[in-house]
Amino acid sequence: MTDNFTESSVFEISNSVLCSIETVSDSSAVFDEDFFGEAIPIPGTNYKYVPFGPDNQMPYSLMNAIGRDEILAQNQYFNVLTGYSGGLKYIDYETKEPTRDPEIRRFYNRNFLPSFWIEQTTDFKWFYYAVAVIILSRDASKIVQLRHKEACYCRFEEADDNGKINHVFYADFRDANPSKDDIEVIPLLDFIDPLGDLMVRMGKEPGKDGLCRVRTNDRKFAIVSRFPTPGLQYYPVPYYTSIFKGHWYDIKQLIGVGKKAKLKNSASVKYIVEVHKDYWSTICANEGITDFKEKTDRINKEKENIVKFVSGIENSGKVWISGYYINPDGREISMVKVNLIDKGKEGGDWAEDIAEANNVMCYAFNIHTNLVGATPGKSQTNNSGSDKRELFTLKQSLEIAQHDLLCNVHNVVIEYNGWGDKVYPDVPLIMLTTLDKKNDAKKVSIKDGTQKDPNDE
Repeated sequence: MTDNFTESSVFEISNSVLCSIETVSDSSAVFDEDFFGEAIPIPGTNYKYVPFGPDNQMPYSLMNAIGRDEILAQNQYFNVLTGYSGGLKYIDYETKEPTRDPEIRRFYNRNFLPSFWIEQTTDFKWFYYAVAVIILSRDASKIVQLRHKEACYCRFEEADDNGKINHVFYADFRDANPSKDDIEVIPLLDFIDPLGDLMVRMGKEPGKDGLCRVRTNDRKFAIVSRFPTPGLQYYPVPYYTSIFKGHWYDIKQLIGVGKKAKLKNSASVKYIVEVHKDYWSTICANEGITDFKEKTDRINKEKENIVKFVSGIENSGKVWISGYYINPDGREISMVKVNLIDKGKEGGDWAEDIAEANNVMCYAFNIHTNLVGATPGKSQTNNSGSDKRELFTLKQSLEIAQHDLLCNVHNVVIEYNGWGDKVYPDVPLIMLTTLDKKNDAKKVSIKDGTQKDPNDE
């Protein structure tokens, strides 16, 4: 796969250095096209799946882009931890404590639900949806297994004429269109009422025909939990993708490569050249170059041309004509942009710009910078302990919507297995306390309003 967020490459000029040049790719280019492409047929079957992004590589591009930036990676890690909160518990209705029922505890432990919960939380934070698989016993009397499916390897079947998505496909879609032997086809339960759909399929409730009859031999089903986003897409569009559609991700990358070049080249960077991800391939295609080595030589030659044009004294005042195109939103996308670095930044090393970029990135991920330490240093504003405690409490309270959505699959398990009058799923929130409370934190259950000392468990 050609990564949509291509790593920068360093241009070094001869010993008589006039300037240093860095190139980065425009990250917004990955969003230039419609978010979802045409349905793709699976070879050897009658199935079609909807690609995740125009090139079906959107989740991998997002993981690569976020993993490349230390602030974004830490933001996601922090969001996963706060989303996990106090961990999933099956709470006894009478005691308001984690259940001691042997059958339920055996299911909880055999399926290692703490791991399942944090896996679901991780996908929810990254892609705004999570896929769980329930596996029934042979006689379909109980749900005996609960498994997580990585969202980046899941694709939805194209909806039928009634607008219903019937299957989830699980396979390695990175740089490939898997064949039928490489794809796991999993029946998908109704998005809104998975329990009712399951009961009808298993003959425990009447269907539209008014009859109670077993309608399938399947014993494995997928349940999808998703966070609502504007529009009705197959895959949610995370709100944080605004940092790629805008400019701040690129700004921070430009600052990073500029500082690296200054250290590596022992010279200040005067120009940073932004190159569209399609620029190099377009040049080779226009000139009919297909050989790998010839492509490499031609790309290196083009880089030399850029260096000579920008740094050559004889080119002063000349004009460089570069192609561009207009995206569906009417925004002009340039193939090559030459940025002049403000020489007034000498000595300051863009410290203020880095802090500003970090603040914007934390804001996009709904995190206060003081909670993750994105603005360290004596010159930065630092909140008091009370302010940080309130910020953390606010952050935890915002996780309730996610908890309610992700608990849906557990409600299905509890009701189908006949435990509905015994237990309910709950995710206690972690609330920091003051020193006079003698404890650093307490667990608060939103459903029953109880507060639990973590030392009591």
